[in-house]
Amino acid sequence: MTQVGTALREDAAGAVAVDVLLGGVQAAGELGLSRHEFARAVQLGIVRAGPRTIGGAARFARAELDRVRSAAGPPGALRERVETVAGAQAAAEVVGVGPSRFTRLARCGHVIPVGYRINRYRAVVWLYLTTELRSFAAREPGMLRGIAPSADRELMAAGADLRPRKWRGRHVGLLLGRAADPWERAAVLASVLPEAELLETVPDPAERIVLAALGPPPPYGHPQVPAAAAVATELLKAGPPDEIHWYRASLDFALVQARGQSKSTGERGPT
Repeated sequence: MTQVGTALREDAAGAVAVDVLLGGVQAAGELGLSRHEFARAVQLGIVRAGPRTIGGAARFARAELDRVRSAAGPPGALRERVETVAGAQAAAEVVGVGPSRFTRLARCGHVIPVGYRINRYRAVVWLYLTTELRSFAAREPGMLRGIAPSADRELMAAGADLRPRKWRGRHVGLLLGRAADPWERAAVLASVLPEAELLETVPDPAERIVLAALGPPPPYGHPQVPAAAAVATELLKAGPPDEIHWYRASLDFALVQARGQSKSTGERGPT
């Protein structure tokens, strides 16, 4: 069923205008994107969501779709920006190297996943933006041949895999870019901390309730099957001690701003 609504906004001259709001399926169709491609465009901030329905479903203003279309460029350019490949084999073909070299490049943090899926063996399959892979190949031709740098060799010898951490950093950055106020920013940062670390960082139960209520949903493509969801959920939480420390410190700072907002407006969280 097509979901269409309206919202009021002020135009550049200060006059009140009416925006037509469309559901995600119709909005994707109007941009010539599949549901998956449209979700990626929203994730990357290419398409900005409008007011949600009472049930929480995202809606998109027709004016926003017109803006995206006008900025997209030639036909097919928008689709190219959100195109992804899954796994080392497919990504290696884009870059022009073998799968083992690409895996090393990814594990050492030279290319950053944009998403993931969990296969039937409960293994993580990382997704990469095709445009970013091509840009990397053009920018770093020396990384595609010859002996690995000493830093990479040390990381591989230690069994390091920076893909989860690099993906989390990217994911959190995109979410923070869409956060509407300090409490939402704090909620994004809180969502990355393991439970024990969150309890220490936010000892006030009332604040934790607010942060949980404002926390972001799992990313598009997060599996629903419990066994696969358990694997994917681990990707959403910070792991290495220095990463946890960074998110704790960032959350502390965000909460100072959020509490200040509550004291001045009486909204969102405890005062």
